[in-house]
Amino acid sequence: MADDRAFKLKVITPERTFYEGDVIMVELKTTEGEVGVLKRHIPLTAVIAPGVLYIRESEEEIKVAALHAGFVEILPDSVTILAEIVEWPSEIDLNRAEEAKTRAERRLSEKAMGTDLNRASLALARSVARIEALKK
Repeated sequence: MADDRAFKLKVITPERTFYEGDVIMVELKTTEGEVGVLKRHIPLTAVIAPGVLYIRESEEEIKVAALHAGFVEILPDSVTILAEIVEWPSEIDLNRAEEAKTRAERRLSEKAMGTDLNRASLALARSVARIEALKK
């Protein structure tokens, strides 16, 4: 029997359809804050911020991914995420993510002349999202 709470989720990157299916809840981070989406959510379009994407397919099954940038369109019966980068935990190299985090933290703390602080902040947020997705 189909769950009457279910709605369609589609996550697309330039390279592939990352995820497509029926879900009962989606949680992600936007530039305006954390968003949890259930069926019949008010329409909304938002810019995605680096963070963990939670895909709840059922009460028992939650999938987790690192979501880095893009846009989300929320409609009452569907959610579409146009992602620049999104990764399953199995696609993430923990050592590489930790090294990127260390580099970004060093750049931010040193504030050396010519350092792009916005770029370093974004690199830090992406590396933290990857590490958090692996730990979930």
